[in-house]
Amino acid sequence: MTAAGPGPSAGLVHGMGKELVEPDWAPLTGDEVSAVLASYAVPASYAVPASHAVPGTGTVVAWSSPRPMSAAGLARRGAGTVFVKRHHVRVRSPAQLAAEHAFATHLRGRGLPVPAVCRTPAGRTTVRDGDFVYEVHEVAAGIDLYRDAMSWTPYLSAGHARAAGAALARLHQAAAGFRRPARPWGVLTGSCEVITAADPLTEVAAIARRRPGLGRYLAGRDWRGDLTRHHLPAIRRAAPLLGTLERRWGHGDWHPSNLTWDRPGPDAHVAAVFDFGLANRTFAVHDLAVALERSTIAWLDLAGSGRADVDLGAMDALLDGYQAVRPLEPAEAAALPEVLPVVHLEYALSEVEYFADVVASPGLADLAYGTYLIGHTRWFTGPDGAAVLGHLRRRGS
Repeated sequence: MTAAGPGPSAGLVHGMGKELVEPDWAPLTGDEVSAVLASYAVPASYAVPASHAVPGTGTVVAWSSPRPMSAAGLARRGAGTVFVKRHHVRVRSPAQLAAEHAFATHLRGRGLPVPAVCRTPAGRTTVRDGDFVYEVHEVAAGIDLYRDAMSWTPYLSAGHARAAGAALARLHQAAAGFRRPARPWGVLTGSCEVITAADPLTEVAAIARRRPGLGRYLAGRDWRGDLTRHHLPAIRRAAPLLGTLERRWGHGDWHPSNLTWDRPGPDAHVAAVFDFGLANRTFAVHDLAVALERSTIAWLDLAGSGRADVDLGAMDALLDGYQAVRPLEPAEAAALPEVLPVVHLEYALSEVEYFADVVASPGLADLAYGTYLIGHTRWFTGPDGAAVLGHLRRRGS
């Protein structure tokens, strides 16, 4: 999300594994972005140095994001550069994006380095054109060292993990005053609705009734049996601990690719935080568990080998950085290892809906269900996963 040239694999995007794939959504075009930007009051302060300027008055998409579930990129017009993102309305509505933008704006107002959200002259943060919704942001400060990194890939150094942990703690401190209710369930959203429900299976059934695409997919699966075997034991350990904690908004997708850095090198600090697409009102420790789940376990190896290596050094570094800024309460430290095996549950279900119903990719829906929803939780019952949980329990004791 920082100004830079095109990547080496133009046109391809991240897939569910390690290979780049054809995108579900067509990339942004200069004419398209030019029409979108005409609706926004983009401040002149968003201009970039003259060395990045593009001659002429036309809009150029200088870089296209490889992230797969929307179309996004850096758009240059004259001396100015902004980040533009297009969503299908079935993935993000204007109201859903307004909640993300309100949280990002709150954090920015509390001093967190979050890129400003652009607004129309009427004060709206989104523009809709047919089935698509657009958002525009200031370019993030700093260097985008992880611009091409896939989800679930690691930090480049323990120093980066430590800095990311400290930045997440500062985000949680800044989020404390944001009182907006939780975002409702939707495609590609995170929450803690199921893992905090009095009856998790009944809650999933209720969600499936509200989300017919998800319901149709689950009708062909023994989801009750799968969740009972793999998820309910962890939920029963986590739920009583979470029930004692204050709910607050979190980032929801804390991965190094959603951070920029003040310099290259292993001791860089976080320069900016962006991409609040999975932000929601959960718990600080839930968001911290997401941060561990996203970057310290090699999940992309699980489907092929049945194994997922763990970077305990990065895990400890991230937690050390976090606790140097915001020490965990005893109840939070106790909850962290219990929520980690199921922290992905709600997002995984929403991803199943995306693949099964929005983009009609049944093979990827099966992968999201079997390898992600079920496989990640099941992994924690094996020796490697049990060792991780034991390590976190010892840290928290």
